[in-house]
Amino acid sequence: MKPASFTATFRILYIIFTLVDYDVVSCLRFSDVPDTSHRTAMVLPLFPPKDTSVRSSPSQLSGRLLQKSPVNAQMALHDDLLINGYYTTRLWIGTPPQRFALIVDTGSTVTYVPCSTCEQCGKHQDPRFQPEMSSTYQPVKCNIDCTCDNEREQCIYERQYAEMSSSSGVLGQDIVSFGNQSELAPQRAVFGCENRETGDLYSQHADGIMGLGRGDLSIVDQLVEKHVISDSFSLCYGGMDFGGGAMVLGGIKPPADMVFTNSDPGRSPYYNIELKEIHVAGKALNLNPRVFDGNHGTVLDSGTTYAYLPEAAFVAFKSAVMKAVLSLKLIEGPDPNYKDICFSGAGSDISQLSKSFPPVDMVFSNGKKLSLSPENYLFRHSKVRGAYCLGIFQNGKDATTLLGGIIVRNTLVTYDRQHEMVGFWKTNCSDLWDRLNLSPPPPLPSGMDNTNSTGSMYPTLVPTGSPGYNASGEIKVGFITFYMSLSVNYLDLKPHMTELTHLIAQELDINFSQVRLMNLSTKGNDSLIKWAIYPAGSANYMTNAAAMEIIHRLAENHVRLPDTFGSYKLFEWGIEPPPKRSGWWRSYLIVIISLSVVLILGLSAFLGWLIWRRGKESALPYERVESVETVVREQELQPLK
Repeated sequence: MKPASFTATFRILYIIFTLVDYDVVSCLRFSDVPDTSHRTAMVLPLFPPKDTSVRSSPSQLSGRLLQKSPVNAQMALHDDLLINGYYTTRLWIGTPPQRFALIVDTGSTVTYVPCSTCEQCGKHQDPRFQPEMSSTYQPVKCNIDCTCDNEREQCIYERQYAEMSSSSGVLGQDIVSFGNQSELAPQRAVFGCENRETGDLYSQHADGIMGLGRGDLSIVDQLVEKHVISDSFSLCYGGMDFGGGAMVLGGIKPPADMVFTNSDPGRSPYYNIELKEIHVAGKALNLNPRVFDGNHGTVLDSGTTYAYLPEAAFVAFKSAVMKAVLSLKLIEGPDPNYKDICFSGAGSDISQLSKSFPPVDMVFSNGKKLSLSPENYLFRHSKVRGAYCLGIFQNGKDATTLLGGIIVRNTLVTYDRQHEMVGFWKTNCSDLWDRLNLSPPPPLPSGMDNTNSTGSMYPTLVPTGSPGYNASGEIKVGFITFYMSLSVNYLDLKPHMTELTHLIAQELDINFSQVRLMNLSTKGNDSLIKWAIYPAGSANYMTNAAAMEIIHRLAENHVRLPDTFGSYKLFEWGIEPPPKRSGWWRSYLIVIISLSVVLILGLSAFLGWLIWRRGKESALPYERVESVETVVREQELQPLK
């Protein structure tokens, strides 16, 4: 997220496919601005892509077999729906590896990052990809399966969105790494190297997109075609209180009570599911089941923030929820320009929302149902504490049902493409690895990528090499930064800033003087603080051991604050190198030294002159005084009488 903005609003971008496109593009993109434009009706592609990304038949997809034992890549997810509008993961590209924060998007098949040659790219979380710095980078040469540049030398891609956001660039191939503890070794993969981006793609904090959709350019399809993972992947998004989550590329053993529904790749190029009914407070909405099968059907898209229903379904859902919350007060939404449906009086404790809001069930064609808690269809009101708004909207006049990330908060979603199913399992995504009896990605991988080492980290101590590569040497950590969001307004928080600083120092087991406030912004009843942890005493940098201990405490949520600070969250950990003296400082130092030398030489010359003068004076002849007596006598005073 942009540090200056705490509450993010997520702009829906309408997708169109251009003639140079040959894979599915994500349905939505977001920007870091307050919650306003999410009410816009969702529009799926105006016409199908010229060359559909689903090039394999369902039988071919399900028939893909691994030639060796399946492995998977376990990866952490960062950010959240409230602040960012999306979730990101980390990928390393090139040799030596360069790190990127990419939005995980099941509605897109291409993975792209800004290129060093980009003529119009925004300032994102990490430095741009530098092909010239990677010894393993190769451009994808022009061929009959791609759109070529004007010189017909290299394959290109282009993405355009109806609200004027766009991304375009060249296709390249390089080594892609998935994390230090990934069972999946680094693999060669094709990705987009951006040369131009506009609109929200230009202004977003994340570096780019990780395409998880169906299509030859999808990172999933590429790994499956190499027979290194099974044809499956899973996503698990954090809840309303805590962001982040987990992702697995490859198959996992599904929990016994995971709920599955069919997903027909021939139905649409997206991940669709067979939704038939919605129940509110145990009662089915009075709808024709075919309402959820219009246009593209019911689409599951991780790149979409909220959920969008066809008009008839939305009207029925809204009416049923409002009848079930008569004890709450209906209030205006955070933005008067939009008619959000919001309620106050439910309290700030997320675990108690089910006492005020009804349960919602989504029933599939096989009779199985996914039960939704209030956090799966509500979002916090950004201006009124203890108030919530419906996160399900009408999809304009489009008959498609679009289910975004809000629906699957704290839900493990398995996209089992081999068996053409999607599975749902309600769980706490913050401790998913323990629940699945899997080893989590390490909180403290070693090594650091010196070429590309900026941006946020999840508890990684950015590292000298990168996943899959050996590195040696101690990293000099100048200071550690992190963000803290609190549901307390600035006026209430200001008198307690010293107390808060002491609490952070105590929880991190460091000195009070090491904790410094870098920035504080406020929006309504919420505050966002950027903190920095500096080395102890007068040291210029902290040891790796000290830095890792601090990051470990941050990542493991060891910081506990009293209830007086309301609900809070820590995120976007990062490390910075020791400050370097800039050119003006060196010039200033030279001037000071020069003046000091001149002053010393001047003083030395002056002292030498004084000594010389005294020597000259001592050599002058003295005149003899004739009669001291006479002189004294003339000045004698007469005695008093």
